[in-house]
Amino acid sequence: MSLPADIDSLISELSASLEPPGRAAFEAAAQSALAGLDCAGPGLAYRILVPLQRQFFDPPRDRVAYGPNHYRPSKLAALPSIGAAEDPRSIGRRRALWARR
Repeated sequence: MSLPADIDSLISELSASLEPPGRAAFEAAAQSALAGLDCAGPGLAYRILVPLQRQFFDPPRDRVAYGPNHYRPSKLAALPSIGAAEDPRSIGRRRALWARR
């Protein structure tokens, strides 16, 4: 049985967040869940498919296992501060004064 275009697009939207193996299984289960309904509109299909989609959803792992990212070293933090570096103009002035002697 073919479903109307709006219900078919609803199934594809709900399956977009699933991994590929779960996506095919969800689409098959959604088609069989909606097969017995005679007057299925998008609202009724949504109410039927959302709990079904949650069964096939596998959430991604948390990043907590990898630790915080704000303690990584960076080039900016490793370099000396701007005030500590000598100004290139003062180096040129010292060289000019040394050349005059």
